Amino acid sequence: METQPKIIVLCGGKFAFPTLQALGFEKYLNGVAIASDSKIICDSLEKECNQNNLNYKKLHSKNEVDDLLNWFLEIKPDYIFSISFPYLITEKVLAYGEKKFINFHPAKLPEFRGPMPIFETLKYQETETAVAVHYMDECFDSGEIIFQDKVIINSNETYGSLAVKLSKQTANSALNLANMLAFASKIPTTIQDEDEANFYEKPSNFDTFIKWKQMSAQEIEALVNACNPWNIGADTVYMGNQVKLIKITCNNLPHNAIPGTILKINEDATFNIACAENDQITVKLLKVDEGIIEAQDFIKSKEIINTAFL
Repeated sequence: METQPKIIVLCGGKFAFPTLQALGFEKYLNGVAIASDSKIICDSLEKECNQNNLNYKKLHSKNEVDDLLNWFLEIKPDYIFSISFPYLITEKVLAYGEKKFINFHPAKLPEFRGPMPIFETLKYQETETAVAVHYMDECFDSGEIIFQDKVIINSNETYGSLAVKLSKQTANSALNLANMLAFASKIPTTIQDEDEANFYEKPSNFDTFIKWKQMSAQEIEALVNACNPWNIGADTVYMGNQVKLIKITCNNLPHNAIPGTILKINEDATFNIACAENDQITVKLLKVDEGIIEAQDFIKSKEIINTAFL
């Protein structure tokens, strides 16, 4: 293209904000459409758009997706970037233009399709992930891939820390793509291998619940990190009450107890729980009915040795 492309961003919240700032600074950003339940986020974004003479649209439900077409026809953007946008773009709206819709997916494709891939990425103990940039079609996360920018996952990475890291990388990826679209004569793509594809729905209560009789210490630690902070922690039950484990570490200490059994109180006022593969976790922080507490406060309130989480 001979002129700088005009780009509209469809987003679902603050994950997209670094990208909006990057594209806005380089004068690529022409408008923003947001689908979010947060009034604070929406009001703040609308104010910023008004101050910077950017087009703004708020979607209240997926039933309003088709309304985007008239908005696009009025503004005439060259490309539409989608970043954490929660609704499927309909064929009616995609008809605005072939290869004008581009999604920035916060996980490797096609292995981790779905609305919350950061959860599965951590749960399955991946050591790296990616921002997958791809053209959009009538299905979620299935279009031709333009490129994937690798992101390393650190030890003890939580959902929150990885989301922040991916948000920053998405801004870099979006700016790189905008420059490509402005100056490249052709954008190469790769068709996704459907034999490698997995689609994960939004995690349910079953997905966030610790299965003590099945899960090793390492698997439990991965689940706890994958649930922090969006679900506060991984779910379990103690003495008939819901508990969430927020911060734990795993160790290789053997035991002869039923998984879920509290084995030991440590000198630093943490405590150990037996896991399925003859190893243990050490609990440091958890949520109970009274609130978020350190392990030492949980210990003070109960006689816990040889009792069990279910």
